[in-house]
Amino acid sequence: MAERTKKSVDYTRGPLFIPMIKFVIPVLFSNMFQQLYNTVDTMVIGHTLGETSLAAIGAATAIYDVLTGFAFGIGNGFSIVAARSYGSGEISRLKKSVASSIMAGLTVVVLITVVAFCTLMPFLRILNTPENIIAESYAYISVIVFFIGIMFLYNLCAGLLRAIGNSFAPLVFLIFSSFLNIILDVVFIRYWHMGIRGAAVATVIAQGCSVVLCLLYIWKKVKILIPQRSDFALDKNLYKETITQGLALGFMECIVYAGGAVLQSAINSLGYLIVAGHTAARRLFQAFLMPCSAMSATVNVFVSQNRGADKVERIRKIMRYAYMNNAVMTLIITGIVFLFSDTLVFLISGSREAIIINNASLYLRVAAPCYLLLSILGNTRAALQAIGRKILPVLSSVIELFGKIIFAMFLIPKLHYFAVVICEPIIWCFMLIELLTAFWLNPYIRQKREYEGREEQ
Repeated sequence: MAERTKKSVDYTRGPLFIPMIKFVIPVLFSNMFQQLYNTVDTMVIGHTLGETSLAAIGAATAIYDVLTGFAFGIGNGFSIVAARSYGSGEISRLKKSVASSIMAGLTVVVLITVVAFCTLMPFLRILNTPENIIAESYAYISVIVFFIGIMFLYNLCAGLLRAIGNSFAPLVFLIFSSFLNIILDVVFIRYWHMGIRGAAVATVIAQGCSVVLCLLYIWKKVKILIPQRSDFALDKNLYKETITQGLALGFMECIVYAGGAVLQSAINSLGYLIVAGHTAARRLFQAFLMPCSAMSATVNVFVSQNRGADKVERIRKIMRYAYMNNAVMTLIITGIVFLFSDTLVFLISGSREAIIINNASLYLRVAAPCYLLLSILGNTRAALQAIGRKILPVLSSVIELFGKIIFAMFLIPKLHYFAVVICEPIIWCFMLIELLTAFWLNPYIRQKREYEGREEQ
């Protein structure tokens, strides 16, 4: 079995429910502090610079999500290979997978940065960004894109730590950098008058600090993740697995956010007040999605390790526990939204405009009960990725992309913002059907009980 340290945990034996809870809580708090980067930017900008600047952030978000989503997906894909290696007890393969992740990741980041800088302004125009906010949008997104490598490095380091069962350390680093981001936002925007670009600079500096802390921690405490020079030698099969897994998740995230970009283009045509309201609503809903994202990350690690150890019954139990969590969180989030949506929208936007408050609240009240669909969808997709199914999760993203294209082209021009409100819940239904069918009818998951008799109790 894999080399044990106090900084790593083997999830291929023993109870599951309590270890999943212990793992998911630090991941949830990590997501909360990660979300603070965007939320604090939005709040400081909304309260200090006004609705126009808030809309500028919203218009840039679509491009930001596509680029960072791709980098995030690549990092998570790489960590899946590491988790399988750890679960199988192959320490040499684990170190080699880290080496291949570093080399492939750096190459991808360079390519993303170059392509993005050549296409940023054309994309903003393609997305129908209003002329009165396009300059501010570019000022924000250009800084983020130039330093996208920092975001990738953090996600890779955090993903590798979680792959070996350590979800606490990334939380500590994010807490520090999130508070730093808040301080820098206030200083750069309110006192140094750097405008919307100040928010981007604050985010980059704070994320850079979390990367440095992650690297120092791995160097001093988690030697198991430090490859030697010999580990960088070309292993065609491992590099192929690492790159295909990473690219599959990267393209999946890219397709998801490309759909968001298409939808944002249609929203931008409705006017800057609509854009501002939708920006506030999405920031809040993304905050509510954090428990889902945390459980998906937990499912990813637990299923990956058990797939490496070839323990299919434990994988089925993991999924049942995840779905139970999804149901409970849906009830909680729906209650919060129906009681406090107007207040929450005002707090994040700083606006009392009726069109902003009403539209954002409507979006949240329709989306909240559908959280169950989205959370089950996310957990099932993470499990499919973890067992090595690369194409089917991507197919679900393609369904989402085409659904949003249809809404943007045909329904939003007629139904306006109401079409935006109902768009994603309808699409989630079709995605969920595809993913549940793909996972539970997968031959590996459906194996007979006699196969499971080999499993260690």
